[in-house]
Amino acid sequence: MTTVAMAGTRVPTWRGGFGRLWSAAVLSSFGDALRTAALPLLATTLTDNPLLIASVTACGYLPWLVFGLLGGAVADRVDQRRAMWTVDAVRGLLVACFAVAVGLGHTSIGLLIALAFALTTLQTLFDNASTALLPALVDKEALGGANARLMTGQSVAGGLLAGPLVPVLIALGAAVPFAADAVTFLVGSALVASLRPDAPARAPRPAGSTLRGEIAAGLRVLWHDGPLRSLCAATALCNVGMGALIATMVLLVTGWLDAGNAGYAAAMTAYTVGSLTGGVLNGRLVGRLGRIRAVVLAGTVQIGALVVMGSVRSLSALVIALAVFGLMGMVWNVNTTTLMQRHSPAAMLGRVSSAFRTLAVAGAPLGALLGGAVATAWGLNTPALLAAAFFVLSVTALIPALKSDVSVVGPDDGTTTARPTN
Repeated sequence: MTTVAMAGTRVPTWRGGFGRLWSAAVLSSFGDALRTAALPLLATTLTDNPLLIASVTACGYLPWLVFGLLGGAVADRVDQRRAMWTVDAVRGLLVACFAVAVGLGHTSIGLLIALAFALTTLQTLFDNASTALLPALVDKEALGGANARLMTGQSVAGGLLAGPLVPVLIALGAAVPFAADAVTFLVGSALVASLRPDAPARAPRPAGSTLRGEIAAGLRVLWHDGPLRSLCAATALCNVGMGALIATMVLLVTGWLDAGNAGYAAAMTAYTVGSLTGGVLNGRLVGRLGRIRAVVLAGTVQIGALVVMGSVRSLSALVIALAVFGLMGMVWNVNTTTLMQRHSPAAMLGRVSSAFRTLAVAGAPLGALLGGAVATAWGLNTPALLAAAFFVLSVTALIPALKSDVSVVGPDDGTTTARPTN
């Protein structure tokens, strides 16, 4: 295990498996950010219909509803390292082929939708496998620190570095961001293939065990853990709002604010700077509030940021609001992931992770379509206000978790913990 104790804190070291996993994740995030930012910009050159543009984002979420639970069950059955590097290699080849199609001028909204659907289908296996693999590389007590380092590094590479590059790369050629993304997938695949994690102890599967039964077992674990159940419901509601916001952000910036591609890049960079700050401050917030309360604070502050985005017609206000939104989003993500990893049996982490993600992501495609619809009907700023309403519901859904005697602060935060009562 690659951890070290410092001043009462358990954190992962950079040597060995964690360092390579971190490098692969950060590199992939850099490429993903290039593609994610370039796709809606490419879509706006093909159509000016907000609903069609939002459909590209919606189809990027849809596979979680169809294949998410299956991906988690498969992740618990197979060699997670091998599954991850194979998936990354396939995704690299797919994006490389798409880059060639863009370069040759053979693009359409249908092709963008197909690419988004295919990449997310493969991601259902990759993400569940990576969530289950991390505890095999670091001690359980260091999971909070490991998740914070992973997510902070991904935010730096994905937004702080990649975001400002998107307009530059697009100026060099519409295919360039996608070609760069393909390279990051392939290099990431090689890094993951070099890992040698400690395999988690797995009890032999009972005779006659089926994927359906194993998926049901993961759902039962999630259902019977009260705090995780509340977090899952809250995240699902958040993701309806996030789907609406993400699908129409390019329209909000380039249309309602008339800030152009440079404004869009500035907005995405602000979000990333906020996320980076959240990764740095998360440990202090958790030390003062506990993980669940930190998540509640994050959701509450994000409501205010969304209201500013949808009501103040100023790029400066949007940039500040997105920075705050990104900061609190990082706090939310680090703590929900860490709680899920700690509360789940090691041999079932892939299934519990997939159940959580599938149920949580379920609202995102609906949100993306709702965002496109309300933008068409009532204005390009209204999806941000719709998102704020769903975040209000999300914070409300967390109230039952506050009443539970859950782990307030983990050992990696330097203080004592209380056992869950459920």
